[in-house]
Amino acid sequence: MRLKSLVLAGACLALPSVSAVAQDASVHVSTPRQTFNFNTDWRMHHGELEGAAAVRFDDAGWQAVVLPNAFNEKEAFARDIREHSTGITWYRKRFTLPADAPGKALLEFEGVRQAAEVWVNGRSVVLSENGAMAFGADITPALQPGENVVAVRVDNRWDYKERATGSPFQWNDRNFNVNYGGITKNVRLHLTGPTYQTLPLWSGLGTTGQYVWADGFDLPSRSATVHAQTEVRNEAATPRTLTLRAELRDRDGKLLTTFGSAPQPLAAGQTATLSAQQQVADLNWWSWGHGYLYTVTTTLLEGGRPIDSVDVVTGFRKLDFGQGMVQLNGRTIQMHGYAQRSSNEWPAVGVSIPPWISDFSNQLMVDSGGNLVRWMHITPSKQDVESADRVGLLQAVPAGDAERDADGRRWELRTELMRDAIIYNRNNPSVVFWEGGNESISEAHMAELKAIRDRYDPHGGRAIGSREMLDSTIAEYGGEMLYINKSGDIPMWSMEYSRDESARLYQDDWTPPFHKDAPDYNRNGDSQAAEDVRRWWEYYRVRPGTGTRVSSGGVNIIWSDSNTHFRGDNNYRRSGEVDAVRLPKASFYAHQVMWNGWVDPEPGTHIVGHWNYAPGTVKPQMVVSTGEKVELFLNGRSLGLGERSNGFLFTWPNVVWNGGTLEAVATHANGAITRHKVETTGAPAALKLTPHTSPRGLVLDGADIALVDVEVVDAQGRRVPVANNTIRWTLEGSAEWRGGIAQGDSSGKPRATEAVQPENIPGTTSHPGTARDEDNFILSPNLPVEGGINRVLVRAGTGNGTVRLTATAEGMAPVAIELPTAQPEPATAGLSRDFPERHQTASLSRGPTPNGPSFVQTRTTHQPFAVSAAENAGEVAFAHDDNELTRWSSAGTPEGAAITFDFGKPVLLSEVDLKLVGWRTRAYPLRFELDGRTVWEGETERTLGYANITFPPVSGRVLRIVQTAPVADRDAFGQIVELATARAAGDTGANEVPPGWSLGIVEADFHGPAGAW
Repeated sequence: MRLKSLVLAGACLALPSVSAVAQDASVHVSTPRQTFNFNTDWRMHHGELEGAAAVRFDDAGWQAVVLPNAFNEKEAFARDIREHSTGITWYRKRFTLPADAPGKALLEFEGVRQAAEVWVNGRSVVLSENGAMAFGADITPALQPGENVVAVRVDNRWDYKERATGSPFQWNDRNFNVNYGGITKNVRLHLTGPTYQTLPLWSGLGTTGQYVWADGFDLPSRSATVHAQTEVRNEAATPRTLTLRAELRDRDGKLLTTFGSAPQPLAAGQTATLSAQQQVADLNWWSWGHGYLYTVTTTLLEGGRPIDSVDVVTGFRKLDFGQGMVQLNGRTIQMHGYAQRSSNEWPAVGVSIPPWISDFSNQLMVDSGGNLVRWMHITPSKQDVESADRVGLLQAVPAGDAERDADGRRWELRTELMRDAIIYNRNNPSVVFWEGGNESISEAHMAELKAIRDRYDPHGGRAIGSREMLDSTIAEYGGEMLYINKSGDIPMWSMEYSRDESARLYQDDWTPPFHKDAPDYNRNGDSQAAEDVRRWWEYYRVRPGTGTRVSSGGVNIIWSDSNTHFRGDNNYRRSGEVDAVRLPKASFYAHQVMWNGWVDPEPGTHIVGHWNYAPGTVKPQMVVSTGEKVELFLNGRSLGLGERSNGFLFTWPNVVWNGGTLEAVATHANGAITRHKVETTGAPAALKLTPHTSPRGLVLDGADIALVDVEVVDAQGRRVPVANNTIRWTLEGSAEWRGGIAQGDSSGKPRATEAVQPENIPGTTSHPGTARDEDNFILSPNLPVEGGINRVLVRAGTGNGTVRLTATAEGMAPVAIELPTAQPEPATAGLSRDFPERHQTASLSRGPTPNGPSFVQTRTTHQPFAVSAAENAGEVAFAHDDNELTRWSSAGTPEGAAITFDFGKPVLLSEVDLKLVGWRTRAYPLRFELDGRTVWEGETERTLGYANITFPPVSGRVLRIVQTAPVADRDAFGQIVELATARAAGDTGANEVPPGWSLGIVEADFHGPAGAW
């Protein structure tokens, strides 16, 4: 039996819309503490150099860079991940402390890939080797009056091993973790006095910083008890007596309440924890699509005088986990979102992006209906974690792993990384799940990770679990990779599903450039959208409200195309719902319709594809809708009702194209009407440019990025969806061209006609493709649009004046745009007070958590009183024990291929959900007999989880399920290479239970109409 109905109630706190980020010196309370942006004025050299850590080393010829920086960023999406450049990279920076520096200096690195040794004035101050998490360094002893020099040596070799033990790092993996080498995340300098609040950096500093949470929730009155806790270290030579004062401010910076602790003495050299709490009313809950954030300022007072003050940004939310469901603020929410690589990279810049780009991408996830992002394999950047806070996107956060459990030092490295990740991210309200592994781990290992959570995040309300863990008594959530799991206990949600790939260029079989839809990881856009509907339907049909055992959802892999673990033609993965520059594909809009709700979706309708075709075209037409029926109209003439399948998909098999307007009109169960239409556009007539920048414009700080969309439009200004014109770009001003991405090679070389098998590198998956060596137009100034649109990136320089982009295409007039620019606050002696994230505002796009239930109860579940079978009778309870790793099966004879369920009294039955042995490969011929009467006979569907059998409601007490013919194995889902072995396939039992006359049931659920007896 698994852990029973787990309830975790907790929350964290957050900062105003415009303010400091977590654990920085307060912008609200003035004390000697100061925090600086340490990203400016670096120099970088790729290659080993003897003596480069020395103060007087000559770095004048090195490249000037602004962090974050990867020396090999230009390879992002241009090369196979396995060919990303590696080696030694050096960074150096000169800085001078301000005259009023209080004496203590701490460096915070949000992350370096892979290993980094840091020197200050020639003195080694810290070594970080995990390549995934933040670390700190106390550089006070190494400082000198006047100018100081910091040097960082980075080693990003794939085969890097820990110096002290010789152990590799499991997540330094050429399958999953793209290798953008260098100081790839932000750096901060914190200056404090000798008695100070510590930073949440265990590695390098051994400190835990601040911890803010809420409990005692009264949701109707919007009140909770807010707790503020901070670790304090007294490095002064004398004892101090300190009081903690906590101040709570809303998103507009308005002070709401102040509360404090009793005075506490601290001896010289002592570290202690100070805490305060208070009940607070009229709170706004952090929620999905509602990134309401508060600021909690923790201040140390000595004799009533503030001596050290820190701002923590967080939000309040209540989480409950149980009965197979997740509740957010008292309302059930089915998980639907994306499994996304933690690199979250962009073409030609990799991970080196400003905070507004993180918000841009994460907000699109929310706009598509996603409520959860599951970062994969390693901890995401702090920038992305804080961005999810702002946009209201729930997160599942891992520490670091590859595809399996580990042992010895490799396992210890995982526990250390989990500790660091929890300490660093425990104040972020969007973090809902701590993930212990991308595959099941042992119960002993799960217990170790849970103990770490309980030590460092006992009040945050978050569940800790791992992929799979279907029968764990310790994990607090689970779920497999490509299958549907149900539970009446801990939540089960799929960690990855719908893996097929489609490039944005290839829209359908009737739109050039023509591309054959090969469903094994190489689809067209409309086919991918239909596949996403089919795959989500299996989760939705066992959603909360469908019985006592339900699915708590799943996340589609992946969000944006990624330079990792590809399956299709290219050297990058194209299974994103948006492409690498976040332009939506057809499947984006399919999700937007299906996922527009906490469980049951709101009314919505979308026509898949465009309406520009050649005369004589006859094609099937698809519409995604939450309606009960959908009628299609062409130029006002009805084409009839669509055939409904998979809940949300409506199809018309042979629609004759005629130019004009195609409109879908959906009628919903509540009587609502929704519409969507597409039009035939005219020929390409002009180019249209649309900029996207930070709230300040393009900030000329050497790191900011502007996005510019180019569209080919007709004479009426409508995008031409079949245009693939080549655009030639010119750039003027203080900026650097980073370009975009498109199918093909900028040299114009033809694509291979036969798929080429790349080198088989041990430890990586390797699949043939026709476009493995294409550069995908990375950094090219000549870039084709795809489907009438493309997007390019421009990185800011450090000069002044305007930045101008001009686009030209054959047969159309040039068009130019001047980007709005802004100057950052000037850096002084290598130190800057300009923090780009302080200019980002939180999004409240979906509004507060709605009142009322999120779903309508659709079925009544009936539990069997007794179960019996002629064969393997001692195992019959496994057929309905709420454990998907157990099963009952018959012994292989026609006479024994039957099982009987006795409900103890007459019940009204109308549906049976069966998880059958070999559910993906076997369709079972079955007969259902209720009190001796046949109520259903047929063949079950092959599924990724549960076969659903429906029949008219009928009353009876004893249901007998009989296999009527032998069963054979046949894969219904193409070549899902991840499921090639029984272990990888989640142990369907098919390897142990042979086909033929072997009836095998993993789980059986029995239902009647809602409210029925």
